[in-house]
Amino acid sequence: MKIYNTLTKKKEEFIPLKNDEIGIYVCGPTVYNYFHIGNARPFVVFDTFRRYLEYQGKKVNYVQNFTDVDDKILARAGEEGISPAEVGEKYISEYYRDAEALGVKSATSHPRVTENIDEIIAFVERLIGKGYAYEQDGDVYFDTGAFEGYGKLSDQDLSELKSGARVEIDERKKNPLDFALWKSSKEGEGLWWDSPWGKGRPGWHIECSAMAKKYIGDTIDIHAGGQDLVFPHHENEVAQSEAANGVPFANYWMHNGYITVRDESAGENVKMSKSKGNFFTVRDILKEYDGETIRYFLLAGHYRSPIVFSRESMDQSKQAIARMRNAKENLEFLSEKSDLPFNDAERAGLAALDSHRGKFIHAMDDDLNTADAIAAIFELINEVNKKAREGVSKEYAKGALALLTELANVLGLLEEKSDSGASAGDEEAEIKALIAEREKARAEKNWARADEIRDLLAKKGIALKDTPQGLQIIRE
Repeated sequence: MKIYNTLTKKKEEFIPLKNDEIGIYVCGPTVYNYFHIGNARPFVVFDTFRRYLEYQGKKVNYVQNFTDVDDKILARAGEEGISPAEVGEKYISEYYRDAEALGVKSATSHPRVTENIDEIIAFVERLIGKGYAYEQDGDVYFDTGAFEGYGKLSDQDLSELKSGARVEIDERKKNPLDFALWKSSKEGEGLWWDSPWGKGRPGWHIECSAMAKKYIGDTIDIHAGGQDLVFPHHENEVAQSEAANGVPFANYWMHNGYITVRDESAGENVKMSKSKGNFFTVRDILKEYDGETIRYFLLAGHYRSPIVFSRESMDQSKQAIARMRNAKENLEFLSEKSDLPFNDAERAGLAALDSHRGKFIHAMDDDLNTADAIAAIFELINEVNKKAREGVSKEYAKGALALLTELANVLGLLEEKSDSGASAGDEEAEIKALIAEREKARAEKNWARADEIRDLLAKKGIALKDTPQGLQIIRE
């Protein structure tokens, strides 16, 4: 498998540190609000990457943190009239709810900053002891001038950065690029811990270095996250981790591209962000689209390319998922109801379907190309649908269904799970009730009501086909 490594700026063969386990650290959410669709992209993309590695028989130690110490959490606590700890608990719970709707599996570990303060303090002490950090009035800063190679991940122009364009100016720093490892508590802040430098709390960057070390090791196979984290967050993680541990921090770095939205006033697509106020939370999107549709949208393009969020793109994703579901349900129907014999021609045709698995694997091995992997699934669907129209046996239908499910499940699609999005469950129950009522009306020869229900279902994209084997439900 080859992946694009942000550190080297090229595709490389992925060679893990150990044969028996792959260590992946993915930056998780800062838990002060519901996460938006831009936040969701790395959650879904790297969940899919993990699923694919496990599909290949690999054991994955997948770590995704929760940042529950932050200025934004303190601000939210003031707005909602609750403690910072309660803010963290509330939005971690809400994260799990929305992540489940998107089919995102729980990580091997979900460490929280508040649960790893001792490790963070020890990490900072180690940096001070090795001459890479210094204390000023209860604050501790990383000395970027002492670390050779600062800027190698992001390939930033350090002279430009030093002008203060991208960093906070603080006269107490030795260098404008120096960043906070520990922040002294301010009056009235309800979030602090005792430390060798007085009461305070961790800086943003140090938490991930400390937790990656604790839950995976000094060197990890892959560190992943959104493109916006390359600088300064991941750059600073590299510096402090390698300064403290004396070994490479991560062998491979993976970053997904932005999600953009159309800005009509500017006449262009612009990055979605909370700071610009042009974001859409997953919770709100789930009111109109189910989680699987959202997941499909996030995987339909290559993970490193920008994608545009719009009603048109979501409707296209909804239609694509409907095609997948319809193919699956049609094969399930034929697996139970077909009375055709399984002959040599079908046996050969079933074996030939394996070529689609090969195309799928080739795409996923090529830097997680989910767009081409999805194309391979639709090629499979097209071939199977053509065969099904001609008539197939139970055995052929079962084999084709198993392959379709196998490949789709790697992407987190077509899984047997309840969807917590919006009213998806209620709508499905309503559809089943209408179908049952129609069958009852037909049995009672109430053809007018049966036809009325058929029309109601058609408006919901549900077609009913009466076959010699029974009623077939088709989602259009």
